[in-house]
Amino acid sequence: MTDVPPTPPAPPAPARPAASLLVLRGGHTPEVLMGMRGAGHKFMPNRLVFPGGRVDEADHAAPSASQLREDVVARLMRGADEQLAHALGIAAARELEEETGLTLGAPPELAGLDYICRAITPERSPIRFDARFLVVDAEQVGGTLAGSGELEDLRWYGLEQALALDLAFPTRGVLERLLHWMALDPGLRRAHAPVPTLRNRGWEMD
Repeated sequence: MTDVPPTPPAPPAPARPAASLLVLRGGHTPEVLMGMRGAGHKFMPNRLVFPGGRVDEADHAAPSASQLREDVVARLMRGADEQLAHALGIAAARELEEETGLTLGAPPELAGLDYICRAITPERSPIRFDARFLVVDAEQVGGTLAGSGELEDLRWYGLEQALALDLAFPTRGVLERLLHWMALDPGLRRAHAPVPTLRNRGWEMD
């Protein structure tokens, strides 16, 4: 009897580029805009998340009223080229408007965005994203908050309030990184420092 060789494991699904935008408001009691993914979503259903989604092909060539800051581009390019860095900013602005009704303008102003961290879905997951998490002050955002239905219970959450909830591991980690970023001097925020990156449920510095 001939032994049948074991079937080799399937290669991991590709991690598609994605961008999420943390809209931050308030001074002494900061709040961030979040909403609940519906039960019908294939990726992270019934989880509280930030507005965001995958990069579309059209995002690479889409115009913007202002460019990402040079320091933001430099940090995004640790794992992306300049065109993808631009597309990530466009995707963050586009998803914000599609999911919340809030806007960075048409075309969007990208100069006010900063870059906090990156999270890559583990290889064992059937749906994977290589997500960059950007942040913008609510004062630079226009429009009226009116969800499209993609995110439920869309509202402003106090940071401490959000951290007390049952959050997905990556979401909690991003909020903790946001708190660290907020505590930094603005000059240090713009420094070409390593980018915190979540891989296989562990944070690394890229």
